[in-house]
Order: sequence, then C-alpha cells, then structure tokens
Amino acid sequence: MKYKRIILKLSGEALADKSDGTILDNEKLKNIALAVKLMHEAGVEIGIVIGAGNIFRGKIASKIGVDQTNGDYMGMLGTIINCIALSSSLEKIGVTTRVMSAVEVNKIAEPYIYKKAIAHLNCHKVVLFAGGTGNPYFTTDTCASLRALEINADAILMAKNGVDGVYTDDPKTNKNAKFIKKLTYKDIINKNLHIMDQTAITMLEGSKKEVRIFSMDKIENFIKVINGDDIGSTITEE
Repeated sequence: MKYKRIILKLSGEALADKSDGTILDNEKLKNIALAVKLMHEAGVEIGIVIGAGNIFRGKIASKIGVDQTNGDYMGMLGTIINCIALSSSLEKIGVTTRVMSAVEVNKIAEPYIYKKAIAHLNCHKVVLFAGGTGNPYFTTDTCASLRALEINADAILMAKNGVDGVYTDDPKTNKNAKFIKKLTYKDIINKNLHIMDQTAITMLEGSKKEVRIFSMDKIENFIKVINGDDIGSTITEE
C-alpha cells in the first residue's frame, strides 16, 4: 500500500437520494461502507470527514434569515447526523468505529481529542470526525486538512460522485473542460481552481501530504488509490 493512514473526505451530497430529495440513501451508505471496509481490511488506518450539503448549506441560512455564524453551527450539526449514519452502516458490516465531534454532543459522540483519535486509529478503528473544526467560517475541507495534519495522515482521499478528477471547469456544464492529471497546491491557488477552499489548500502547503481526487462510482477505485495506482488527479507539494 502507498498510504497507511488516510483521511477520506466525502460530500454530504454523496449520501443523499437525489431522486426524491431524501437526505440519506440506504444504498449509497452501504456502498461507501463497503469501500471503507475494503480499505480497512487492507490494513489502512482511516479517518473520515463528511460535509453536510445534503442537510444544510450556507445559502439556505441566508434565505431563511439566519446569520452565517448560526448557519455554520447548523451545518456542523448536519455533519454529526451524516457521521452517525455512516458509522451505523459500517458497524453493521463488522467495522468498529468511533464518532468524534468538535462540537460537544457527549451522548452520541466522543469529544474530539487528537491524541485519543490517534489511539483509536492505532487500534484499527475507523474514526469519523464530526462537527467540522468546531468553529464557524471554516469548511469541512479545512477540517479534512486540519485532521490530516493532526493525525499525520499520508494523504487526503476526496471521493467524488460522478466526477473522476480535477478539470479546468465543471465537466458537467462545459464539454471543453480539460482533465488535469497532476497539479500542485500552488497551481490550485494561482489558477483559482475550486477543488478545496483556499484555507484548506494553504494549510497543506509544506506538509508533503498528497490529495487524491477520484470517482467513487466504482468501489474498486478506493483500493486502486491506496495501492498507488495512477487514477484520478493527484495534488502534491511539487
């Protein structure tokens, strides 16, 4: 394996049933859980960060007259719901998990303490990092970078729904968008590519950690990435 410890970053939308607007889809949860189990059985130590776009987004807050600070806290609660849902799916197929939250909800998740998270990973438990960073004005992308640095992950795996990597523009709306196989953190900042937010990218500069962006539509892609196969797009320091 190329990577022994990773952060898996998932969007909230990847868990939703778009056909009827249900925030969580049973089959999607099962498929993601199976992909995580395959990596887990291969010996990879796994931390997971999930967005909350299937439940609550910032633009909803402005529409209903909620200020950004409270809107961000509402989004953090959404990530807790998503982490509990995926944790349940993983436990059902025999994967031991721990949900750790930066927002204290002690009856349903452990408080996030980075040394305890590392201890869980060393015991081969999958750790789901809920509640974002615990602070408003920071995205779950930034949370993924922060947790990757804190637990000393080798890479961040960004599994995308319906997209197989980085493009110069949205390939769903622009047929002329060009696929980018390899790029650096500076490329993302200089070209203003919307892969991760700028804070998340800036945090990773100098860390020598890789970010892999690939399609989650095929479960085998997860194993290919941890084995170092050249699929999707790769972001590196140089």
